[in-house]
Amino acid sequence: MYPISPQLAAFVAKTESFTSNDASLAGLRQHYERMCQAFTPPKPEGLHIDDFTLAGVRVRSYLPAAPTPAEGWPCLLYIHGGGWVVGGLDSHDFICFELASALQVLVIAVDYRLAPEHPFPAAYDDCRDVWQAIQAGQGPCAINLHRRVVIGDSAGGNLAAALCLGLRDDGHALPKAQVLIYPGLGGPADLPSRRDCMDAPLLSTGDTEYYSALYLQGAGKPSAYAMPLLAGDLRGLPSALIAVAQFDPLRDDGMLYAERLQAAGVNAVLYPGKGLIHGCLRARGHVPEVDRLYDYLLQFLRSEVLTQV
Repeated sequence: MYPISPQLAAFVAKTESFTSNDASLAGLRQHYERMCQAFTPPKPEGLHIDDFTLAGVRVRSYLPAAPTPAEGWPCLLYIHGGGWVVGGLDSHDFICFELASALQVLVIAVDYRLAPEHPFPAAYDDCRDVWQAIQAGQGPCAINLHRRVVIGDSAGGNLAAALCLGLRDDGHALPKAQVLIYPGLGGPADLPSRRDCMDAPLLSTGDTEYYSALYLQGAGKPSAYAMPLLAGDLRGLPSALIAVAQFDPLRDDGMLYAERLQAAGVNAVLYPGKGLIHGCLRARGHVPEVDRLYDYLLQFLRSEVLTQV
């Protein structure tokens, strides 16, 4: 039904081989961790990794072995996906390895609290607290506060967008850019992608509704910090790269957010993700269309983070 490449189909089959009949929350997390481990490459040479806490939140830093730049390290704050319900520091080592090594920048990953034990706004608060701790000079090393980017995939893309909204609304220092990879931004249920990709590989429309319900339980009327597409004013936000996947029920969330950012005068670039599916970042090195996404992502980050302005 979905015309994905043979290489991507093989990735889907391997990913789905880790599912089981245990539908409990503990089972879901265990299977997700096993799947993530299977797709995590060895740690690159010349990368120092350290786990610690910032503002009471567990984080992991990925620091290149190169000398500290004179003005401090450019820094990427990485917020992992997993529907706000699964994932953690280990689940996204694969992309943090890549970003820190390829770009020679500091990456800090956030181990935010998970729903349903900790529904909204716990994850949002944790990400914001870590950002503010870095702003206050509590990071693991010298950081260039003018060359920070927030990046997240899926639920992490939601949190990255929400972080930018909250910081702007309160007049606090903003990232130089925001990178949202197949983000779930709280789009309406009648978006075409919800119907067209209802049973798409690795994420169905039903899945998105399930995870959102766990995250938003007890939140009352959702705010823009939970569902960024509810924001009435997108002016003054950081420049954005929004990468969507063609065969993903969340595709139109990202497309709509990019359109609204552009209409508000924000420099927003949309990567259309032709032939891609939700969760495909782990197919790096095995699927050419995923490698092209990485090439574009790294090019964008080089221009936003590594080019001194």
